[in-house]
Amino acid sequence: MEKKFFRSGFVALVGRPNVGKSTLMNQLIGEKIAIISPKPQTTRNRIQTILTKENFQAIFIDTPGIHKSKHKLGDYMVKAAVTALNEVDVVLMLAEPDERGAEADRFVLEYLTGIQTPVILVLNKIDTEEKSSILARTKEYSARYPFREIVPLSAKTGENCDTLLSVLYQYLPEGPMYFPEDMVTDQPERQIAAEIIREKALQLLQDEIPHGIAVEITAMKKRQGRDLVDVDATIFCERESHKGIIIGKGGVMLKQIGTRARMDMEALLGSPIHLQLWVKVKKDWRDNDFLLKNFGYDARNLR
Repeated sequence: MEKKFFRSGFVALVGRPNVGKSTLMNQLIGEKIAIISPKPQTTRNRIQTILTKENFQAIFIDTPGIHKSKHKLGDYMVKAAVTALNEVDVVLMLAEPDERGAEADRFVLEYLTGIQTPVILVLNKIDTEEKSSILARTKEYSARYPFREIVPLSAKTGENCDTLLSVLYQYLPEGPMYFPEDMVTDQPERQIAAEIIREKALQLLQDEIPHGIAVEITAMKKRQGRDLVDVDATIFCERESHKGIIIGKGGVMLKQIGTRARMDMEALLGSPIHLQLWVKVKKDWRDNDFLLKNFGYDARNLR
């Protein structure tokens, strides 16, 4: 019987926007850490989670979607994804098995050309396509890039995710456990809380507004003598007209965002939450270096 050594390593999830990177990461670790929404460019920063099994530990790095940038925030997001390619042990490139998606991925494949890191292609959303389409895309991608492996799966349903983990194990180097076995993320609680609020705004607001918002946790403290955490947060937007939409008539929209965010925070952090939200305008913050750094998008932190 072949002896199985313990393996550990870092795994980057890359791809164009909205191919299911965050959904897959949440599915693999069995908890919701990365926020998700149907809107592209939901993930703005690297998000690190840890999956520990009997014979391996994989540290997943969910990266922003690789896209053609239109502002400094977009530049930061692409850099956050691309710099991860040579810093990890394995790259999982996510794609979709439809013909339109295969054409759009040419832009992503350009960044993979020449890297030394093993790349595994993950064809996501197989629950939405016929087998003939999946086979056609597999042949097409194989002709474009020397992927080490190709794994079709559904991040939404979990189909074939066990197969991906079995394949991934083979490419992780032998090594010790980097994190405690019960740890699932190294993200600070404030960052997780801010992302949860932004997720609810993404889900509830009109298409043109979510990309122009940022969330800052201004206070997060356990109330003395009670099992209750007080959280104060500010939602920043770029225009006065957007501020009115975020607040909504009579404050209804802001209340909906807060209610949904509070429920997810309580589930994730394991404590009752008292959440207060404010909305402020910071015009064109996505092209302002100072504000980008203030909101946690500092390119100097990307090696």
